[in-house]
This record gives sequence, structure tokens and C-alpha cells, in this order.
Amino acid sequence: MPEDPIAHSELAALTRRFEEVAAQNDREFGIIKSDLTAVRLQIGNLDQKVEALDKKIDRNQAQIIELLTQLVGQRPDAD
Repeated sequence: MPEDPIAHSELAALTRRFEEVAAQNDREFGIIKSDLTAVRLQIGNLDQKVEALDKKIDRNQAQIIELLTQLVGQRPDAD
């Protein structure tokens, strides 16, 4: 039984489309993976900034408490 040229042509076209879509999916997956990596790095940077800000707030609160403690018991008119 001879090969059907139409079926062979259609099979080749389907194979070509499948390969194109697979390549496009691979490219898009690579882009998404790259974007996720960038987001993770940005989140890491934000975490570091938040930690630094927390430490600064803690220091400032400690200074305020220290100053208020020093003022307790002092008479405002005593100089």
C-alpha cells in the first residue's frame, strides 16, 4: 500500500506546529523562571531593609526610654 502524500504532509505540518509550540513554551518558561528569580532577589533585599529598619526603630525606642527615665523625678523648674 503506497504512502498517502496528503496524510504525510498533514503529519509533517502537525509535527512542525507541535515543535513550534514546544519551543515557545520553553522560551516563556525561561522568562517566567527569570522573573521569579528577580522577584526572589528583590524580596531578599526588602527583608534586609526591614530588618535594618527594625533595628533602627529599636535603638530609637531605647534612646527615648533612656531619656524619659532620666527625666522622671526631675523638677522642671530646677536648673
